[in-house]
Amino acid sequence: MKLEIVARSGVLYSGDVTEIVVPAYDGELGILPGRAPVLSVVMPGKVRFVTVDGQSQEIWVGKGFLTVDHDDVMVVVENYEGQ
Repeated sequence: MKLEIVARSGVLYSGDVTEIVVPAYDGELGILPGRAPVLSVVMPGKVRFVTVDGQSQEIWVGKGFLTVDHDDVMVVVENYEGQ
């Protein structure tokens, strides 16, 4: 899957991944290849993902939204402000 995480400050991550977990409005949302299209609200927290070479990574994000369409995942967020 192609993942892009974008904030006002610029692109936080862009690359291919095998799985993603996003802090959504009603809990964590897991995304695997072949997922049906979805639009969701993102809450402040960690976006966790695994790159194609097996490395686990996480990026702190603020509020925003995400779209999933044909294994293209776009996360558009505010910069993380802390708690």
